[in-house]
Amino acid sequence: EVQLQASGGGLVQAGGSLRLSCAASGFTFDDYDIGWFRQAPGKEREGVSCIGTSDGIAHYADSVKGRFTISRDNVKNTVYLQIDSLKPEDTAVYYCAALTLGRAGYYCFLASMYDYWGQGTLVTVSS
Repeated sequence: EVQLQASGGGLVQAGGSLRLSCAASGFTFDDYDIGWFRQAPGKEREGVSCIGTSDGIAHYADSVKGRFTISRDNVKNTVYLQIDSLKPEDTAVYYCAALTLGRAGYYCFLASMYDYWGQGTLVTVSS
């Protein structure tokens, strides 16, 4: 069974930090690039970052550049999203998803191109 288990969300004050984790199982992790999306209440799902498996290149949405850092541990089959300087507008459910290997540079922020999705973890930032 394919699983992407997102965790690490919580309630934090503005300016704080969180590290989200996405643990993958049930498929060959090295065959997929991984992305993070978020969906705030009443808004569409938004791509925030992704990382290529083979090249390790990270991509970020303009809204999170300089505050979000994505990384992956191919031994643990886990991708991390370090979020610093949190803002109230970062409040959302954060999802990780798997994208066919090599596509991160083209389809990083296009949700419809992803093959597998996790269940999401809620991040709430208080002002």
